[in-house]
Amino acid sequence: MQLRVVGDHPWDVPADVLAVPFIGEPRFEGVLAELDKRAGGELAALAAFGELKSDRYSTVITPAGSVQAGRVVAVAAGDAGSITRQVVVRIGSSIERRLAGRTVKTLAVWLGDLGEHLEGGATAAAELISRGIVEGEFEPATIYRDDFKGAPPALDELIIVAPDADAAAVKAAAERGIIIGEGCNVARRLDNRSANDVSPEVLAGEARALAEKHGLSIDVLEPARAAELGMGMFLAVGSGSDNPPRMIVLRSGEAGAKDKLGRRLAIIGKGVCFDSGGISIKPADRMEEMKMDKTGACTVIAAITTVARLAPGTPMMAIAPAVENMPGPHSARPGDIVKAMNGKTVDIINTDAEGRLILGDAMCYAEKLGATHMVDVATLTGAVARALGDQMTGAFGTPQSWYDAFAAAGARAGEQYWQLPMIEEYRRDLDSWYADFTNTGSVEGGLIKSALFLREFATVPWVHLDIAGTAYFHKKKAYAPTGATGVSHATLVELALAGAR
Repeated sequence: MQLRVVGDHPWDVPADVLAVPFIGEPRFEGVLAELDKRAGGELAALAAFGELKSDRYSTVITPAGSVQAGRVVAVAAGDAGSITRQVVVRIGSSIERRLAGRTVKTLAVWLGDLGEHLEGGATAAAELISRGIVEGEFEPATIYRDDFKGAPPALDELIIVAPDADAAAVKAAAERGIIIGEGCNVARRLDNRSANDVSPEVLAGEARALAEKHGLSIDVLEPARAAELGMGMFLAVGSGSDNPPRMIVLRSGEAGAKDKLGRRLAIIGKGVCFDSGGISIKPADRMEEMKMDKTGACTVIAAITTVARLAPGTPMMAIAPAVENMPGPHSARPGDIVKAMNGKTVDIINTDAEGRLILGDAMCYAEKLGATHMVDVATLTGAVARALGDQMTGAFGTPQSWYDAFAAAGARAGEQYWQLPMIEEYRRDLDSWYADFTNTGSVEGGLIKSALFLREFATVPWVHLDIAGTAYFHKKKAYAPTGATGVSHATLVELALAGAR
């Protein structure tokens, strides 16, 4: 997709479609009044009719009249006081998705007053709108259906209309947004693919292709090497499937190098390519969604490749423990005792609490490879979805200074996190008669206990993200289809880029 930035009046920009965000109630004054006049009063008429509403992300398409574009799309940005970076990304996505099924090759977007509500002004608005438009292009129905006609259009050109702005700065920001959006879509496409399509071995192959394309080093540990390293938890989870596990390691930068903040950042993603629950089998209802239990792995694989595009050579690593959790003659059983890579023993009480097992060994391995700071990303517990829904990711971290650095990256990315406490009293519930601790306790406080379990495998600053509620949407939104959301990809990219030289 080509990108241009122009300083013209929006009505003078030739394009197939001109998108016009407006804030609050549609008031036809200034630029919006002139656009309405040139469109033959269509916008005002739709507002009077009740079709053009102030509800955030609502859209209308009108004839363009004497406006140089073929059509005009108006999109509501909602109340001015609640415009955030996330809102602006979603405005971009809503524009693109409103055009689904239409033939559009050139889209112009007038930034309007959005920049006045963001730190960074027009350049921030350009980055976030551009990222949203790219993310809005993603349509999972096209993965396996060649005949699907309702996808958002694949644009040849995006034109950012930003009068009175620094065109060079706006273009650089928009280009950055496009790259982050493209990386997000890499994660979403891989995540949405089915379990009979993406096994641990296939996921490793996809990671290898991305590593070769973006100049990253890759190492894939097969079961024999994992056993030599003492990854007993990781191997226990993958033992029930005919598709053997793979520990995928992507690295950027020179061996032993640290970024400008003195970090060797490791991002670690849960990669359960299908989760039946193992011997502790899940109910049949919605089990088909368990192909999405690899979301964390897809996210970190995409994030390190996005960083490689934006800041090649940034010292960091991405680790994706990839398994299938299946019942079989060699499956781990409730009551089995396994030894983690750090020597701690774990009593497996529930084989459906498998994500924390593979993450624990991956975290130990990250530290062995020199990680000084870690973030893990996992669809870990149903409890987080029940508590926070599909808009807010649950997060834990220690020490607080590291969590605060992570939260700052999340704010730049426009993603929402809610920090939860690690309550020491709850650790007792993981005690075992037979091992150092169990992999699960009573259901009360289960979300916190899962973080306490993972903390047993971190000796460096660490953040844990439970994305089980936010990883995918069960119903489509104005700004997103059903399926993978790409949540936390942008945050991980921003976190890594904070240390880029």
